[in-house]
Amino acid sequence: MSFDREDVLEKAMLAFWKSGYETTSISDLTAAMGVTAPSLYAAFGNKQQLFLEAMHRYAGDRVTLEKTMADAPTAREAVAAMLRGAAMLYTGDATPPGCLLASAAATGSPEAAAVRAAVAAERRAVRDIIMRRIEVDIVKGLMPSDTRPDTLADLTLAVTQGMSVLARDGADRARLLAVAETATTGWRTCDV
Repeated sequence: MSFDREDVLEKAMLAFWKSGYETTSISDLTAAMGVTAPSLYAAFGNKQQLFLEAMHRYAGDRVTLEKTMADAPTAREAVAAMLRGAAMLYTGDATPPGCLLASAAATGSPEAAAVRAAVAAERRAVRDIIMRRIEVDIVKGLMPSDTRPDTLADLTLAVTQGMSVLARDGADRARLLAVAETATTGWRTCDV
């Protein structure tokens, strides 16, 4: 069977996003993707490999995130923009509410350990990008020298994941945007 790999990967991503890794069955995936199980296995290997590809599609290119963060005037503005983007994504009309990474993280079986590890690695990579951007502002004197980049990066991830939970619980875009705008207001900056 011939199919557009990117199209079916998008459909798989949405299925995982809606239901999480463990609760999305192969039959759920084949129905969502419009392919047979043998075609799925031939193209993607197994459910875990399909999820990992879908997760990378969802997360996007880390180089792009790093550039977007670097191009922002300040780390605070970079993180605020990232949080606004998350609010928009988590409440999209064509996507399930919340975050694919948050829904996958709820997995608990030993068979899903590799998925949990991959999701955690993705979040650590984002955390590292945020920390490096904050460190730039400290070096430039835009933030106090005693600023904790690790704590601010952790706070950003906690807010992001919390926004995902709120979206899954029915919070609308305006409510998430308000959270996004409030999240960085307490960041200490230096007058330059």
